Order: sequence, then C-alpha cells, then structure tokens
Amino acid sequence: MAIAVPLGIALTRPGVKRAAPVVVAVANAGQAAPVIGLVVLLAIWLGFGFWTAILALCLYAILPVLRNTIVGLQSVDPTLVEAGRGMGMSNRAVLGRIELPLAVPVIMAGIRTALVLVVGTATLATFIDAGGLGSLITTGIRLLRYPVLISGAILVAALALLIDWAGRVLEEVTRPRGLE
Repeated sequence: MAIAVPLGIALTRPGVKRAAPVVVAVANAGQAAPVIGLVVLLAIWLGFGFWTAILALCLYAILPVLRNTIVGLQSVDPTLVEAGRGMGMSNRAVLGRIELPLAVPVIMAGIRTALVLVVGTATLATFIDAGGLGSLITTGIRLLRYPVLISGAILVAALALLIDWAGRVLEEVTRPRGLE
C-alpha cells in the first residue's frame, strides 16, 4: 500500500499521466510471471530467508493496488473535479477532498485482493527457508501425512477467508458516507 497507492496517485496527475500505461504494463508483466519464480530469483539474488519472502510478497501485491488506485482516480467524474476547482480548491485539496474519497471503494477493493493474494502465495515462502504455513503442506506431502497436509491447506484457506472478511469490513468502514 505504501508504494502502490502513492504511485497510483502520481500516475494520475497531469504531468506523469503518460507514464501510467508503461508502469502498469511492467507491473502486469511482473504479475504474469509465476510467483515461485519471483521468490526463488529474489532468494538467489538477496539470500534465503524471511525478509526476501517479505520483499517478494510486497512486489507481488503492488499490481492490484496500483491498478485499482489508477482506475479509482480515473473514474471520478471530471465535472466534480472542475466544480472543486471552481470553488477555489487547490490541486491538493481536490485530490484530498474529492478524488480520493470517491476512489476509496475501488482502492480498498484492490487492497483486499492484494491481501488475499499474499496470503495464498505466502505458503511458497517455505521454499526459501522463510517458514510459514507452507511448511505444513510440504511436510505433509514429503511424509505422506495427509492429515498434516490437509490441516495446512485448511489453515491457509481459513486465513485467506478471514483476511478477505477483514478487508471487506475495512472497505465498509473507509467508504465515505453517502456513497452506497
């Protein structure tokens, strides 16, 4: 969020707007690559461990948030932006009082999607010695212990559903009043 939302905001501003398709295309290419490839390549480059997995998961989560931030800001009615400017608001005030509040539902949907993606792909961190619930799954496979495998899979699925529910609650809480 700390990278994708400000980058998405910057890519919708008039001076930088032309770079948005290029940045989104690069992010799409990164998203199209298998996440295990990203995790392993980063592990080879930066070393195995927890922080490499965190970096890989952060990079993987950028696209949904970035795309939804751009789409959310671009979908704000231009007449509302003009009305704000006509009332004497600065560009920063228009962004903070009109554009962002109206784009929050779309941005939050991207954050929710990214969180669920990260929970599902975090199981791959076990392959670079970063631990996690993926170790239950791989141990269950390696030892042919299906209860261990199934319990790991159920825990990952339950965590993903819990994160999805929490993201939905957060979407509702951050939605500006009057937008339904």
